[in-house]
Amino acid sequence: MRVLFLGDVVGRTGRDAVIDQLPGLRQRLAADFVVVNGENAAHGFGITARIVDDLLAAGADVITTGNHVWDQREILACIDEQPRLLRPLNYPAGAPGRGAGLFEARDGRRVLVAQAMGRLFMDPLDDPFAALETAVSPVEMPRDADAILIDFHGEATSEKTALGHYLDGRVSIVVGTHTHIPSADTRILPGGTAYQSDAGMCGDYDSVIGMKKAAPIHRFTRKTPSERLEPAEGPATLCGLMVETDDATGLAVKAEPLRVGGHLSAAWPSVPTRPLAAAG
Repeated sequence: MRVLFLGDVVGRTGRDAVIDQLPGLRQRLAADFVVVNGENAAHGFGITARIVDDLLAAGADVITTGNHVWDQREILACIDEQPRLLRPLNYPAGAPGRGAGLFEARDGRRVLVAQAMGRLFMDPLDDPFAALETAVSPVEMPRDADAILIDFHGEATSEKTALGHYLDGRVSIVVGTHTHIPSADTRILPGGTAYQSDAGMCGDYDSVIGMKKAAPIHRFTRKTPSERLEPAEGPATLCGLMVETDDATGLAVKAEPLRVGGHLSAAWPSVPTRPLAAAG
């Protein structure tokens, strides 16, 4: 199975790029299943029901979020009705929505997608390791799922790396989100789990992690309030991770970064040898 993950979508330029390019990316990369982190898609803060619909229509199979999940209050009313929109599963019991789900790819293969949020330098939520253990431990690959993808939304690379090793050999992919900068540690861990500390963002990199530069610079240099943060509006780079898994085990056999367009150096995953028409 070929699984494509796209990092945090930031603002209009990021979501327009994803919506415009995702159909072609699915075809060119023969992606069987696509997960998109959409937590900054609505003007940099949260996501709306309409954006959820647009990303799903463009080819996303599942949308994850993060610490900005509730920034657009309208999402509180619809997240329970949209199973393909996930929030971190280590929110306290009773929070709207869900943090994990078993989803079908277009060819019928099953993918468990789960998201948790780290606790280092983040809001104090429940233990993400325990929450993911509860979600993952009952699921055996390939008996119960053909692949398992974990989106770990966190600030600290140490916490993300620890989680990767904690789940190594039990899941297909552990990929970090939230910092918006693609890390250069894409690899397959010893037990067969594909790992990257942060997928990066889908947004304008001529910015401060997706925001126009003036306001963040003012805050850092003056330590006084500034104008509201606004998403940058230049050409977007799409950043993500492409993973190929072994159908016999569910574990990763190839993991490659994706960077397309905008200001970062390009990184294009290898084209599969099987015909593109076989994509989901």
